Amino acid sequence: MKTIKAGIIGCGFIANGKHLPSMDRVEGVEAVAFCDIILEKAQASAKQFGSPDAFVCEDYRDLIKRDDIDVVHVCTPNNSHAEISVAAMKAGKHVMCEKPMAITAAEAKLMLDTSKETGKSLTIGYQNRFREDSLFMKALCDDGELGEIYLGKAFATRRRGVPTWGVFMDKEKQGGGPLIDLATHALDLTMWMMNNYKPVAVLGSTFDKIAKIGSPANGMGPWNPDEFEVEDSAFGFVKFENGATVMIESSWALNMIVSNEAMTLVCGTKAGADMFPPTGPIVRTGDFQSAASYHVRVNGENNGKLYIQNYSMGASFIGDGKKPEDFTGGIKEMQTWINHVRGEGELVVKPEQAYTVTRVLEAIYQSALSGDVVHMS
Repeated sequence: MKTIKAGIIGCGFIANGKHLPSMDRVEGVEAVAFCDIILEKAQASAKQFGSPDAFVCEDYRDLIKRDDIDVVHVCTPNNSHAEISVAAMKAGKHVMCEKPMAITAAEAKLMLDTSKETGKSLTIGYQNRFREDSLFMKALCDDGELGEIYLGKAFATRRRGVPTWGVFMDKEKQGGGPLIDLATHALDLTMWMMNNYKPVAVLGSTFDKIAKIGSPANGMGPWNPDEFEVEDSAFGFVKFENGATVMIESSWALNMIVSNEAMTLVCGTKAGADMFPPTGPIVRTGDFQSAASYHVRVNGENNGKLYIQNYSMGASFIGDGKKPEDFTGGIKEMQTWINHVRGEGELVVKPEQAYTVTRVLEAIYQSALSGDVVHMS
């Protein structure tokens, strides 16, 4: 079996918290090159996860021109996703890019077009599709257990969970706040469950109310309101070509008790299903959490009676790496990706789908700015 050689561009939390630990647990793939604009970060990642002779650099161009690299993982701030991904594919590399696909729909379309033109595979890091609850719920949808699905809700809300490190509050580098950071996962899950990628109209609102006040109760430490350039919450309403509707809720800071990160609810003609927050001990590392159990509820009518059926399953999020379940979703994501690169299976997260997610997110921001409905062709 040929070993797939990987290069990592951006050696921050998501690279060290998901990509590299997952890669370390998948056979037949080796991290051989590391790049970060802060050289010490690339050196640290290479020391922990790299091959003995791993290449380290500060300029991504030096990494992608190497002939010994098969795949490149782009783990940089959002504003460089398109630039680096396009350059890597043109250099003959397959690309896994972290979410969101890009800041703008135009950039995402360029990435999609480049993949088609070069014949190089492109996927986006929506690891929540690989959670056990997500796979279970997706099977219900695909098997027709819910009937025709015409309503979805995408949940990505935190009561107080503003990421105060890195560039999360920098609008130029990130493109936005919780909508582009968190809701991108929830919207991806919802549209994937519904298998509906034909939005026609979007209405959205964004707020920065708590951002401008500040909050010492923030779980990730206080922030300077003067440095908070993005929204603290965002909401959207999306109508699709077939009349189906999706509602989106996202926040880093919102006076709402229940927090739902990367969760979805779908309603069909036969039944409905939703995810709800995990139970058990929570392990939080920065922006991510792991927990003992995630849940799916299925509701419907049977023999003239309404029913609710609860299903519990193991955790499969990103945690601190101290327990096997911390990497379940990441490992499945990585294994599927490496298998595909070897020609052994289809992509689960297709770039066309991620492009549509980016289009909807952009439309919500546009609608919030204009105050009008954004019509999509």
